[in-house]
Amino acid sequence: MTVGFATGTDTQEAVRTAGNTDLDQPWVVVVWNDPVNLMSYVSYVFQNYFGYSEAKARSLMLEVHEEGRSAVASGTREKVEQDTVALHSYGLWATFEKAGSE
Repeated sequence: MTVGFATGTDTQEAVRTAGNTDLDQPWVVVVWNDPVNLMSYVSYVFQNYFGYSEAKARSLMLEVHEEGRSAVASGTREKVEQDTVALHSYGLWATFEKAGSE
């Protein structure tokens, strides 16, 4: 009779693989419409922080204004958390969520 067993390396690799699935999924930064910030300021923030062109920044700003929200950036969870905190420092209302979770 043969007895099989998992080595510590096999177990660690399985845990590492299972643990990374959630982190590897794409996440998005969502900016919400608010009654405080001017549309021109929101466009400025998108250009200044993300480096977007004036046209792209304006398009995203209009989506925020007309739809109430816009996914303005995507990336790893760690990156979108950083972006969300940065947008808060500009005074924008921002959150992050898994891509496609609308």
